[in-house]
Amino acid sequence: MGIFEVVLLAIGLSMDAFAVSICKGLAVKKITAKEFLLCGIWFGSFQGIMPLLGYLLGSSFASLINKVAPWVAFILLSLIGGNMIKESFAPPEDVKPGFDVKTMFMMAIATSIDALAVGITFVATPVKIFDAKAIVNVLFAVIMIGVITCVISMLGVKIGHIFGIRYKSGSEIMGGTILIFIGLRSLMTYLDKSEALSDTETIFGMLIPLAGTVLGAAIVYAKKNRLSDDLRMILVGGSSGIMISIAVWGMIEPAVMGMRDIVKNEIIPVVICFCGGVLFQYIIDNIVPHTHAFADITEGPKSKLDPAMKVMLTEVIHHIPEGIALGAIYAGHFQKIEWISASTALVLAIAIAVQNIPEALFVSLPVREQGSNTGKAFFMGVVSGVTIPLLGIITVIVCLLFQDILPYVMALAGGALIYTTMEEIPQLASKKENDKGALAFVIGFAIVMFMIYI
Repeated sequence: MGIFEVVLLAIGLSMDAFAVSICKGLAVKKITAKEFLLCGIWFGSFQGIMPLLGYLLGSSFASLINKVAPWVAFILLSLIGGNMIKESFAPPEDVKPGFDVKTMFMMAIATSIDALAVGITFVATPVKIFDAKAIVNVLFAVIMIGVITCVISMLGVKIGHIFGIRYKSGSEIMGGTILIFIGLRSLMTYLDKSEALSDTETIFGMLIPLAGTVLGAAIVYAKKNRLSDDLRMILVGGSSGIMISIAVWGMIEPAVMGMRDIVKNEIIPVVICFCGGVLFQYIIDNIVPHTHAFADITEGPKSKLDPAMKVMLTEVIHHIPEGIALGAIYAGHFQKIEWISASTALVLAIAIAVQNIPEALFVSLPVREQGSNTGKAFFMGVVSGVTIPLLGIITVIVCLLFQDILPYVMALAGGALIYTTMEEIPQLASKKENDKGALAFVIGFAIVMFMIYI
């Protein structure tokens, strides 16, 4: 391994630290040289120390390290990310900057522990930069890894701060979600025994719906006036038709087929799980404060949350069953389940992305109408969609760990999808004649049905 390979390795290893540094930049109101240096030194030092430890421990501990590292990264990043999301709902004066020793130590461990395995590879593939002893070459390599990570981490803090200071509301939620997503990715890759998740296919599939969310939120920059009733009815009808079609043909119908391999009267557990999904979504709808913007109806417990946050949470709730449904169908795809079409995963990802376009717009436009600037409105629309990839990855992991659970999860997702769609239609639809919305519903339903069975 020469110097060029070491540089590429260092850049690759620093990407998690870079993402975490962006999150730290998002959460801090005022950035100073201290914050730059703290992130750079913490992440750079541990990214250099871990490969060195791996090299010194040798290949005899490789199996143990490979088993422990993904779980440690997942647990630490989930704890930190969850706390970051929690703090986003706290009053500004209660939010801590998050650069204390305990937090930085946990983040440094979480982002660098995978590098232990890299150090073990130095035993099998020696580093040859100088004509010197092996340990000298390894020391130079780990120092280079540490320095490159330090610089990239400092850059990440700056990028995150520039973004966060402009669009502060919701930045902590985005940052915390990124941390949890990184940890899930590490755990998912480890748990997958078929090696289907070791490539980028799952990550790409999970991010397709988020792309639709970004596109929908971006419309707020082009559209300066409110949505007309006719256009809103068409958008509501079309997205609702897509959701119901996904629930019926993408979740419930395959769940019935899958249950035949498990129980005799397959429709009974499907109906029970379907009702469980409805109950699950009903409970979430009642414990999370949220506002249906166009109907101006607030549900859930009383809260002092920012009105824009409540509007965003309406779509977050709506996206929960979508994430579960997408994760379930990808898990079935990778398990090569006979009763799930090979193309269904991609079809559902695209379908969800299409209906996410108006849903993101239903966040961004009302938020701007409430007095927020366009940048904040766009950002809140984007944040509303991060639920899908996050829950998608979690569902994939659960279904890979407990493979017989898949049809149950699909039936549950189907019930939740239908409930949340039917619950939102009256809130968004106009009291006027609604033939256009009904036609859009039928078209959306038919298109997805056709895509699934073509």
